[in-house]
Order: sequence, then structure tokens, then C-alpha cells
Amino acid sequence: MENPQPKVQAVRPDNEVMTRQRLPYFVGISGNTVNASGLSMHLVVIPPGARAEPHIHVGYETGIYVLEGTVRTRWGASLENEVISEAGEFLFVPPGVPHEAVNLSKDKPARAVVARNHPAEQDLVEPYVPPTNG
Repeated sequence: MENPQPKVQAVRPDNEVMTRQRLPYFVGISGNTVNASGLSMHLVVIPPGARAEPHIHVGYETGIYVLEGTVRTRWGASLENEVISEAGEFLFVPPGVPHEAVNLSKDKPARAVVARNHPAEQDLVEPYVPPTNG
């Protein structure tokens, strides 16, 4: 079987899917949508007051650009560190770093573009349970 001719493709992410992180995604570029081999890009929406389940990305980097809202990302073995990201800011998450994202608004969703250097990143998201104290 011959490889198809590469082509430029537009994707309109109309369908919401629930991720392993328990956040709604609108899938854009991926191996499934455009036959990407090393990239995925999606729109994530964090509902008002919601948070992602703690998780890690196995073997790939994640870049996030916040379009709307203010998000606190807790990270580290016990989720003991945090960074606040606002609209217009980028966030980098290295592979294997436990983290969770929290929308700090109680009445407005937060929206961000998520890019990863893997075409099927949801297959490599693993839940993370921080250690308990005591």
C-alpha cells in the first residue's frame, strides 16, 4: 500500500470529547483527524470552578496557550507547587510531571489551546494519585 500524498488540511473541532483528565476537549490536529505523525493540538475547556484529575503525560511534552480565564496548575509529586496562567500566557509541562489544572473562576469557563509532540496523546495520559500524608 502506498502512502497518500501529503496535503494541507483544515479541521473544525465541532465535537466535544471527555478526556482521561475529566475535561472536555475539542479535537483538532491528531493522528486520527489529519494523519499527523508527531503532533496533536486541541481546544480544552475547563468549566467554571472545575479541575482536571491529577495525571501525567507519558513520554511527551505539552504546551498550553490560555485563550480565556485564569488557571492554577498544581504540579509535583504531592502537587505541592503551583503556577497561575492567565489569558495570553503559555505554559510548558514536561513529560512525566504530575499535575492538575483548576479553573479559578466560579462563573466563566477557561479555554486553552493544547499542543503535544505526540499524535495520539490521550493514549499516553495516566491518572496520578498523590501520596497521602499520614
